[in-house]
Amino acid sequence: MKHAEGFLKLINDAKSRIREVTVAETRERMKANDDVRLIDVREDNEWADDHAAGAVHLGKGIIERDIEAAVPDKSTEVILYCGGGYRSALAADVLQNMGYTNVFSMAGGWKAWKESGGEIEDH
Repeated sequence: MKHAEGFLKLINDAKSRIREVTVAETRERMKANDDVRLIDVREDNEWADDHAAGAVHLGKGIIERDIEAAVPDKSTEVILYCGGGYRSALAADVLQNMGYTNVFSMAGGWKAWKESGGEIEDH
């Protein structure tokens, strides 16, 4: 899918302010710390097909509304992922603006997770 120039500019702007982690770093962080929250920000239908084991779903359309109930401690380590790493970068930027201090976007997103053999849960 070719993305529009304006969208890519928005993504690059957000990425200049956030931190990204690889799939391998995500797995290491989750293994080392049970409190790490892996959040899938994809659409409901994408989540329903399958998702990373251990993830919770807070779609990009509602994450701002629901994140404080799901993760009340704003210092909790939160790793966001989407299909390819773009929507999660935007969501990470928003969470930082909301005061979350330990937020990461998983580079490559769901595609990279699956390609690396990451554990999957489906419905």
